[in-house]
Amino acid sequence: MGIKAALPKYEIYFYNTVLCLALFWASSWILDLSSSSANRKTFKTSVKPGWYYFGRKMDTADFEWMMWFSTFKEHILFALSGHVLFAKIGSMLAPQYRSLVYMVYGLLAVWTSMGWTYVTLILSHCILLYSISLVKIRWLCFVAGLCTLATFKCEPFVSWQAGFVEGDFELRHVLFYGGCGFTIMRCMSFALENCERKEGNYNILELLKYNFYLPFFYFGPIMTFDKFYIQANKPELTRKEGDMWNIRLQGLIQLASIIVVDVLFHFLYILTIPSDLKLLKHASDWALVGLAYFNLVYDWVKAAIMFGVINTVSRLDHLDPPNPPKCITMLYVFAETHFDRGINEWLCKYVYDHLGGKHDNVVDELVATLCTFGVTILWLGPCPAVLVWAFFNCFGLNFELWTARFFSMEPFASLEAAMPEATSRRIRAVFNTLNFWSIVLYNILALNSLDFAKLVAKRLLLKGFPITTITAMFVTYCLIQVIKERERRLALIDDPDPLPPAPLQSHTCGESPPGPEHKIYVMTLNRG
Repeated sequence: MGIKAALPKYEIYFYNTVLCLALFWASSWILDLSSSSANRKTFKTSVKPGWYYFGRKMDTADFEWMMWFSTFKEHILFALSGHVLFAKIGSMLAPQYRSLVYMVYGLLAVWTSMGWTYVTLILSHCILLYSISLVKIRWLCFVAGLCTLATFKCEPFVSWQAGFVEGDFELRHVLFYGGCGFTIMRCMSFALENCERKEGNYNILELLKYNFYLPFFYFGPIMTFDKFYIQANKPELTRKEGDMWNIRLQGLIQLASIIVVDVLFHFLYILTIPSDLKLLKHASDWALVGLAYFNLVYDWVKAAIMFGVINTVSRLDHLDPPNPPKCITMLYVFAETHFDRGINEWLCKYVYDHLGGKHDNVVDELVATLCTFGVTILWLGPCPAVLVWAFFNCFGLNFELWTARFFSMEPFASLEAAMPEATSRRIRAVFNTLNFWSIVLYNILALNSLDFAKLVAKRLLLKGFPITTITAMFVTYCLIQVIKERERRLALIDDPDPLPPAPLQSHTCGESPPGPEHKIYVMTLNRG
């Protein structure tokens, strides 16, 4: 089936209507559950006073969101504003040295926030991995990087290195792990790119410029070194027409998204409710299924906003950072499932694509996915929830390949080729529906808890069978068709179908016969 397979318009309108009604219905159940449970004892730690005049409390269960847009927003805004100011001055006075200005400001900002001992720790890791990169042995650089990353995930190395951080402010642990983790990943990218360089080595100053770029230092996203090196050292600072308008528009979109999420947190306690299993056991099926879906959507929105703010700043510096992750609402295959496009690109370039080749061999694909998720487990930190999440996502990714290869064989390939494209699209959407809920259930393991995931699975597949199961799957089927319709329209924009040939008109008496120019034009149309 081609991606351009179309369905009747009335069918698409029906799918959109069902989807909107289902979202409003699930939201109403969650709203009712939030309003009736706002004063529960288990909610006191995370549901705090919010809009006094409206009598609404606010869900504050997500520390990361509160850190960015409530508790420490002034500190983060001050640091990023200072970077924009000094970067602009450096670009105007000495554009050829602007990457050096980025490094100096980033180094001073890290020194001010975490202390000189922390800067010394970071520099020691950079020097160590730079020294190993000079050998230009790829596997040695990779092993050294992973071993260094492991020192931030296991005792007693973590406690010893954490002692290098001065002060006891609330953000200390977040900045420590964020800065160290991303530093190791950036140093590994530098080392692996240095191995690929045929002549000479990159200067250690280039590594420091790459690592101490402040917008990316603590929270990412990760740009691979080859991209950063080219973009940060570009001699000509020119913008395409409309670039500044797009940057301003993206900034306004981020601001509007922050306001929308803040409003929703006063009405839908989607982060606090999943932690109260006693309450969930008495919740309706619609509320439970909606909570699972909205938790994934929120995590994507949070990642899109936080990376979007950083990306807006980096675009002002004439960089092209990784795009925000693809919305979970638009995902129905494991191959596109990720919440951090920077880490995803890093893993694909240095692990997955390097080991998997063309991804057409089952054994190579299995080895590539196992190694990729092995690095991911180390990056996230080994724990039961992460291990279960990695196992199921690794299985899902490989199962997709096995299924695709199986149905590409005879007689399935001939059967699909013989049926109309619209019918093929509908059948594929049925299988994608099951895949979608596999993605949802597997990923709420990492975002919430194993108990919440088990409760949702039991209610959706066992206790709610057949009514809840069939209803949820039908609504998801409508969602898949809406996603496929959007993909079809984007494909037509990128690669429009050729126009049909113009009909030949016979000339009547009194009209001159077509000349040679007309014949050539008609032949061209027919060939097109």
